[in-house]
Amino acid sequence: MKEKTENRLFDRIGLAVFLSLCLLAILQVARYLTLAMANMALTALVLEELIVLTAWAAYHGRMPFLLLAVGVSGFVLNSFLNYGETTHFALWFLIQGLIGGAWAVLGTAWMLWKKEKPGRFPWLPLLLTLLILAAVGCVWKHNVDADRSWDGHARRALWAVPAKFDTGEIAEAGTIEELVYETKAYATDSRPVTKRALVYLPYGYDENERYNILYLMHGTGDDENYWLQTHPYNKIMLDRLIAQGEIEPLIVVTPSFYVEDDGKDSSLDILTFSFAEELRRDLMPAVETKYSTWAETADDAGFAASREHRAFAGLSRGAVTTANAALCGSLDYFSYFGLFSSFRTTEEHLRETIQSEEWKALPISYLYATTGNFDFATPYMIPGYRMLCEIEPRLTEGVNTSFDLFPMRYHSIGHWHLSLYNFLQKIF
Repeated sequence: MKEKTENRLFDRIGLAVFLSLCLLAILQVARYLTLAMANMALTALVLEELIVLTAWAAYHGRMPFLLLAVGVSGFVLNSFLNYGETTHFALWFLIQGLIGGAWAVLGTAWMLWKKEKPGRFPWLPLLLTLLILAAVGCVWKHNVDADRSWDGHARRALWAVPAKFDTGEIAEAGTIEELVYETKAYATDSRPVTKRALVYLPYGYDENERYNILYLMHGTGDDENYWLQTHPYNKIMLDRLIAQGEIEPLIVVTPSFYVEDDGKDSSLDILTFSFAEELRRDLMPAVETKYSTWAETADDAGFAASREHRAFAGLSRGAVTTANAALCGSLDYFSYFGLFSSFRTTEEHLRETIQSEEWKALPISYLYATTGNFDFATPYMIPGYRMLCEIEPRLTEGVNTSFDLFPMRYHSIGHWHLSLYNFLQKIF
């Protein structure tokens, strides 16, 4: 009698775990539906189908150890889709992982202690799980292979950079120089600071020619080396796009928003805002007096007159810097903007800056925004971009602004490499 009671209790707990995982799956898919992006909702649906099928197999087969897969996947998805104190949009995945992992351990321990036998092997749910995984793998491989061999221009549903622009150094390669310049700690005490930036010069750079210029910013924890040296395939892509005539030769500057130890004990937001002063007063004059750009003079008049030949883009915290220091802080100097994986600018701040009397008549040549469907920045990027398009009459979707959601990409250089590829073909 006692044994039957314990068996019923075991099965009831297993059922409760299964039903709770199903409920959380429904809530998670519903949450992603609020973003009104089919790609995101489909991704969440597929992930939750796999979790529910695994939970079904564990319950009907009386094999709680199968839920280890749910525990592991829940923690992995949490690491991609949630971030510290800023993003908890996909928190249900973590809760599913905790529930599944806990019952996998406790339920298995129970069965071993009581010498319980598992039920019938759950062929159907496990077969369906394997079929879904195989289908996802096939779709991924087919699309990546297709894009790698593709011979075309920027595209929205981009899975990989075409190999012709992404593989192997070429003889007509640009060069990278180090630029050391003097600035100040504008976010704190305005003390003198010496900083460095990297400057990409296209193959055949000629001081007698004029070049468009792109300022390209890294993210949290990285530095000015990130884009071109830490990940050198970005330079290879630049060289090849120029050599094959897909983009015009341009200068690329990769600075850093970090200023010694400033911002270490507070929010880095102070650096993303104060970088506007460094950019305008020190970095741009240092760069554009040394290298040949469209600025006739390296001052306010020269930079304002040549803004149509100047772009600023960044990833993650660098995208926040792009918004705060370039779009909202230097619209009179820049006309092209790239926001990769972050949007934390408020409507109020946008109205106070880019829609101010001083700047509201300045044209915006192009604003390009991207994220990945596994990127924790996505819940901010989608509504943020929509808000910007709603309040800003100078931006027209498909004309001078666009938003790309890259499939199967998360908060990483793989995603930003695609972003840079598309962005380079939309500017100038």
